Amino acid sequence: MATFISVPLKKSSEVELVKPLSKFVTATYPAGEEQAEYLRSVEELNKLRKSALGRPLDKHESSLEILLRYYDQLCSVEPKFPFSENQLCLTFTWKDAFDKGSLFSGSVKLALASIGYEKTCVLFNAAALASQIASEQNLDNDEGLKTAAKFYQLASGAFGHIRDTVLSALNREPTMDISPETVGTLSNIMLAQAQEVFFLKAASDKMKDAVIAKLANQAADYYGDAFKQCQYKDNLPKEVLPVLAAKHCIMQANAELHQSILAKQKKRFGEEIARLQHAAELVKTVATSHDEYVSVKDLTEKINRALTAAKKDNDFIYHDRVPEVKDLEHIGKAALVKPTAITPPLSQKFADLFEKMVPMAVQQSMSNYGQRKAETVNRLVGTMREATNLCNGVLASLNLPAALEDLSGDSIPQSIAEKARAVVQLGGLQSIEQLIRDLPELLTRNREILDEALKMLNDEETTDNELRSKFNQRWNRTPSGDLYKPLRAEGSNFSNILDKAVQADQVVRDRYNAHCDMITLLCKPENELNAAIPSANPTKTLQGSEVVNVLRSQLAQLDEMKRERETLEGEIKAVTFDMSAVFLTSLAQDGAISEEQMSLSKLDQLYGAYNQRVQATLRTQEELLGQVQTSHQEFSSLKQSNTEANQREEVLKKLASAHDSYVEISNNLREGTKFYNDLTEILLKFQNKCSDIVFARKTERDELLKDLQQSIAREPSAPSFNVPAYQSAPAAPAGGPTPAPRTVFTGQPQQAQQQPPVMKPNPPARPPPPSFNPQAASPNPAATPTGPPNSNPPPLAPPSQAQGPPYASYPGYYQMPMGYNPYAYGQYNMPSMPSMPSMPNMPNMPNMPYMPYQQTPGQGGYPAAPPGGQPYPGYPQQPPQQQPYYPQQ
Repeated sequence: MATFISVPLKKSSEVELVKPLSKFVTATYPAGEEQAEYLRSVEELNKLRKSALGRPLDKHESSLEILLRYYDQLCSVEPKFPFSENQLCLTFTWKDAFDKGSLFSGSVKLALASIGYEKTCVLFNAAALASQIASEQNLDNDEGLKTAAKFYQLASGAFGHIRDTVLSALNREPTMDISPETVGTLSNIMLAQAQEVFFLKAASDKMKDAVIAKLANQAADYYGDAFKQCQYKDNLPKEVLPVLAAKHCIMQANAELHQSILAKQKKRFGEEIARLQHAAELVKTVATSHDEYVSVKDLTEKINRALTAAKKDNDFIYHDRVPEVKDLEHIGKAALVKPTAITPPLSQKFADLFEKMVPMAVQQSMSNYGQRKAETVNRLVGTMREATNLCNGVLASLNLPAALEDLSGDSIPQSIAEKARAVVQLGGLQSIEQLIRDLPELLTRNREILDEALKMLNDEETTDNELRSKFNQRWNRTPSGDLYKPLRAEGSNFSNILDKAVQADQVVRDRYNAHCDMITLLCKPENELNAAIPSANPTKTLQGSEVVNVLRSQLAQLDEMKRERETLEGEIKAVTFDMSAVFLTSLAQDGAISEEQMSLSKLDQLYGAYNQRVQATLRTQEELLGQVQTSHQEFSSLKQSNTEANQREEVLKKLASAHDSYVEISNNLREGTKFYNDLTEILLKFQNKCSDIVFARKTERDELLKDLQQSIAREPSAPSFNVPAYQSAPAAPAGGPTPAPRTVFTGQPQQAQQQPPVMKPNPPARPPPPSFNPQAASPNPAATPTGPPNSNPPPLAPPSQAQGPPYASYPGYYQMPMGYNPYAYGQYNMPSMPSMPSMPNMPNMPNMPYMPYQQTPGQGGYPAAPPGGQPYPGYPQQPPQQQPYYPQQ
């Protein structure tokens, strides 16, 4: 079975997707069916991630389909949500696929608030799983060969895509497994394996040897390129390099074998032998250096049989000269594989969960267009309102139309009475004073929200700066000061808005104070109002004059113009147009949106006619006011002038002006109240945005601190030093077995699969404990065999509490003290002996000092040494054929 390399999957930590994405949806889209649909889609996205990354995946196409579907969904979601560190901050944590970590430090991992990082790691897992699925295929049938070739090319394309995009997607140094060098090498390895599968397919189909040789030579070339890329780098596990070297030689040997058959067909027998000899040397190199990874037994036998037959035929029949290998014609190459292009959607069952949501570029363009549209509407409406206020001011200064209605000189003019009733209906003085009292509270609330949001940013930035100054270069995350610049600019803008609002509030208060007395007068009952207006001589002679009729006609035209402006204002505000389709088309065609140019062009098209109508009303007003002023001068010259008449006219002017000011102040205060309430919602969103990013930064800070602590713990506390040679342990014998490689790749060496593991011989069995017979030793001390006194003293009694692991105890014997080794040489004062080899499974114990004999009651002493060649009495004699337990000199 051929050995193929597969790649392990990266492991990811769990990420909270629902809460931040749902918060963005509810803040961006109004409540309704659309918002509810997007919230359901957020839940589905979270489930899809858990299915793709939250559980072990089988080496099956269905598992790969889930990964690809999640990758496609990420590609679709990325432009529709503002994923960034200072907006929608989602931190994704992934471990290095090739780093196994250690007991204390754990695996190398990287946490980034980047959706591009998530896409890169998911695509890496898709490529890795594709390589594993391909490696599991049965290459003895066409279906398995086709599937393996397809998935190897998919893996090659995915790794190549990561190589081209990882640096721009991360904007920082990636982990080793997704670095451009590593994934570039993996892409070449997968391509080489796909080419090898095509070679196997051609060989199984018994295609022409010239074609098979070219396919094998191309595969050898791919393997050689991959070998060169990782030869001097430590970015892949150590098992990869020998496999690549072996595969390069094997593919080259196959190419030479099939090219030799072609040479034989062309009667080039010397070339045939030269190529077979070269192939034999190549497989011999593999068998010598890399046999534990790749088996070449069958290929070696095939080449040797062909070489033996070729030499025999050439020696006896053809006598063709065997050329040197360097003189042989180069074998051609035929590349039948190429990396699969990564163009989403890659999944066959992909359905965009957020299909109706427009991309963020379109959303931003729509927001800018909305602002431009609002500015256009406000400019047109504001122009008409300013003109209307100017007209009212001019008429009030002329005491019109009250002067025409006050010809009697002793009653309230009808226009003044109507204005008084209007003020009362609008709430009078109490309403406007209540609005003025509410403004400071609304302002204070907005100030507090803004200050709290900025304080969170300041506190986190201070902490970040302190840690940066403490860890210096190790604190390698984006500085909070740089990250918060957009938020601080936004907060400064809000602060300026509040300052301007305070100034506007003061202008409204000053105007109210200026007209407060007259407004109070308008709120009084009609009889009190009439009494407060001075009386004047009657001017009834002017009631039927021509100038009065002309003035009334001109004032009627001004009233008609005002009503037209109100209608026109409603039409301007009612204009709507959906620019999303225009922006989407531009984004699809050009890849970008020229929002300013497109918006201005469309707004000019929509509001050009309305702008002309507004300008026409301005010209009409200017002409009518000129005519009114001329007629009023003629009217004033006909009226009788006296002090009482002048006082009455002055009061009527102030009352008319007070009404207009009341209406304008009331509108301003209501607009101000609405402004503060709307600003409160905006500031709360801003505060939530600051809170989210500060929370994400705190989480990232804790992760980074943890990693720094682990890296500091891994650092040596002292510089390395050379150990003297005599203190070094002796090297292991060269003939020992080679340790098995680390299990990172699913392709296992064939030799390891075919040969049973070499087992160490079991040590000899420990002899049974001596059986003690109380009758063997005389209970009477006089019956004890005589010998030198204290020649064999018994050990001391053990301590009352065990100081180490328990030892087996036998009847009649005491437990040995801790450190006692009954088999160690030199324990009793024996003569110096040469060093003995260590016993199997026995610890090396230091020499114990001689311990004097102490007679213990109830236990007989050890017998003296018997004559030479005789066993101790009471001890069973070992059979002569049993292998001795003790080492023999």
